[in-house]
Amino acid sequence: STVGGEDLGLSAQDIWTTNICAVAFDICMRFVFGAVCDKYGARVPMGCVLMLASIPTACIGLVNSLTGLICIRLFIGLAGSTFVMCQCWATRMFTKEIVGMVNGLVGGWGNVGGGATQLVMGTLLFPLFKVITDGDVSKAWRTVTLVPAAVAFTTGICVICFSEDCPKGYYKDLKKSGEMPEVSAAASFRGGAVDINTWMLFIQYACCFGVELTVNNAAVSYFVKRFELTIESASAIASIFGFMNIFARGLGGWASDKANGKLRMRGRILVQAALLILEGCCIFIFAEMGNLAASVVMLTVFSIFVQGAEGSTYGIVPYVNRVSPGAVAGIVGAGGPTGAVSFGLIFRQLPEDPEMAFRVMAGVVLASGVMCLFINIKGHRGLLFGSDEDLSNLSKIQLPVADVDANEDVDVEAKA
Repeated sequence: STVGGEDLGLSAQDIWTTNICAVAFDICMRFVFGAVCDKYGARVPMGCVLMLASIPTACIGLVNSLTGLICIRLFIGLAGSTFVMCQCWATRMFTKEIVGMVNGLVGGWGNVGGGATQLVMGTLLFPLFKVITDGDVSKAWRTVTLVPAAVAFTTGICVICFSEDCPKGYYKDLKKSGEMPEVSAAASFRGGAVDINTWMLFIQYACCFGVELTVNNAAVSYFVKRFELTIESASAIASIFGFMNIFARGLGGWASDKANGKLRMRGRILVQAALLILEGCCIFIFAEMGNLAASVVMLTVFSIFVQGAEGSTYGIVPYVNRVSPGAVAGIVGAGGPTGAVSFGLIFRQLPEDPEMAFRVMAGVVLASGVMCLFINIKGHRGLLFGSDEDLSNLSKIQLPVADVDANEDVDVEAKA
């Protein structure tokens, strides 16, 4: 975005505006796709969204103004909503005893794309395209985006053609045979939306994945400005944050599963609180680093807690409402880009003082960690309230059924 911004004559505030727009559409679609996955499964929506998002990605080189860039990035943000399908798919495929680690691994490996993009685009493809275009920087950044567009479109086709909705096959076949009931998407969404725990997790996810998206957008320009690095060097350093997803998010989910084995839901919530509080402390420290080496080390440590909290969040999500797991996953997932927009606005208002923006963000994250005291999921003991009940059917994957109140625990075992 630094090279493109210079070519289009954009200010730092303009670039932050485009970053915010890139996740705005993603927020809306995450709300929608959770309930859609409860009804149709995750496979087809994921494939279609990947193919659709590849179109504006390929067209970004045609942009000649701030308005055009905002419009393009708005629609590119659609691709981010595939995270909801990813989490719903994994939850359908595996039991809840290991759901934290599974959701953490698949979500984390998906987020590795953020680090891979920073590294491959900034340090490999962009220099290569500069050579191909005889040093024409403008033409290089305008054509290099064709590569991720082609990758996204191809992946979308593969998802639809070579995968299944669930271990027993395709949803449409299971519904025809009567093995799976028809699902009301509206009832599913309603069931997830009326649960206060959904919204507390929404806020907490805003304070981990929202922070990750913000750092992905801010890191390159931050290192270029503060330490006077080249774009290539800054991109390589910034990619560390995304690449930690290879293990950090899965590690958070694994810790949540292990704590659940010893303390049940209280264990999962304790892990969540610890990771968020440590994350907030690390952001405060990172903002004070004046040495490049120390900043890189702190960025690495900071990223482990950020992504660990993302994994632990989705260790809790499948328990919130057994009838509407997709809707809850979608709403909580929307918290990530919502947090990115909120924190992005802070950075946009403080273009000359990013350190203060980091401090404000750290304070919000710490407050979200304290919020864990008030999470109280039905049938599970929280840190302050509730009690554990005998939930022998907890490993069953349950779905909302048409004409049934989604707030009730419907004893329907999905054959997925």
